[in-house]
Amino acid sequence: MDTSLLSVTGRIFDIQRFSTHDGSGIRTLVFLKGCYLRCRWCCNPESQLYDIQTMKVGDTVKTIGRDVTVGDVLKEVLRDRLYYRRSGGGVTLSGGESLAQPDFAVALLTVCQENGVHTAIETTGFAPPEVVERFLPVLDCVLMDIKHMDSQKHQEFTSQPNERILQNARLIAEKAKRLIVRVPVIPTFNDTEAEIGAIASFTASLPNVTEIHLLPYHRMGKDKYIGLDREYTMDHILPPTPEHMELLRRKAESYGLKALIGG
Repeated sequence: MDTSLLSVTGRIFDIQRFSTHDGSGIRTLVFLKGCYLRCRWCCNPESQLYDIQTMKVGDTVKTIGRDVTVGDVLKEVLRDRLYYRRSGGGVTLSGGESLAQPDFAVALLTVCQENGVHTAIETTGFAPPEVVERFLPVLDCVLMDIKHMDSQKHQEFTSQPNERILQNARLIAEKAKRLIVRVPVIPTFNDTEAEIGAIASFTASLPNVTEIHLLPYHRMGKDKYIGLDREYTMDHILPPTPEHMELLRRKAESYGLKALIGG
């Protein structure tokens, strides 16, 4: 192992152990600070800025963000190596956006793989393709959001157009060991059969991609906006019903994909 990688620094805001919803098996999630998008429904608004912030949580004020080395995080990740082996789990980098801290994220993924830990990221895919290329050799699985096929509507709800994301989806599909497409299902944004069908059609066109996960909108991040003294503009939006999610799942499945709700 290249021990110099252990001193590479990055900025995170949380490490969550024993997750079962962000890749296969039991996983440790490392949440990185900073994101290029500003999705209206984001449930981790404290992840969006790279800056260290304060957020009110109940009656206390919490500091959000800390600088760590790869070695610091690796030590935490390896605490649960036995559970990874038994369950087929590993480490997942989330955020925020891992692609926004490539030096740190790639170094961390590299040393995790060298220690026999399965690696994954959750990503928006919004980054220069040369940055994406750096990640692919050290990833066992990519969990990538495709939020909408209409670039104008994508920009309206996330602050960025989608052309770069779709370009990177093709790149990742061609070169990654495994790509799973995820779709946050957001009423008023992309929850019609036509919109989900368009995303599923694009997904089915990608080489080596057979799986799509539909993630129903929820409002569990609302209190974080209050704690950050920010307006939560989605407060009037209700989560989709289980019946509607099943309708959308069947629509996605009609394109020959394995379609799951959640995951």
